[in-house]
Amino acid sequence: MKRNWIRSIIGGLSFASALFIFQACYGTPQDFQTDLLVQGQVKSKTSGLPIQGVKVSVADNMQHEYTDNEGSFSFYTELLDQVTIRFEDVDSTQYGSFADRDTVLTNIGNNVYLDIEMEEK
Repeated sequence: MKRNWIRSIIGGLSFASALFIFQACYGTPQDFQTDLLVQGQVKSKTSGLPIQGVKVSVADNMQHEYTDNEGSFSFYTELLDQVTIRFEDVDSTQYGSFADRDTVLTNIGNNVYLDIEMEEK
């Protein structure tokens, strides 16, 4: 019984070692698509102050980011002919109440910087 237990441990370690060596030799799968860097800042249209906690997302995609205390955001997404970026005030009371906004990006390069002003409700 004890010998089978030791054999199982050694066999498991050998298999894990083989997988590690395979990954070290051949690497992980590469992403060959061109990505788009979307970054920017969200501010209040009336006061000009940055808005924290705004959900910035790509439409029809689960990918999203929240603005930090300076209203800044940054993320990579798939580069398409047209990308719709959605700005949503999800907390609606903690940092003020702002109307949602969509921005459609077309004819873009590999990175975009957006200065977004959101109107208060």
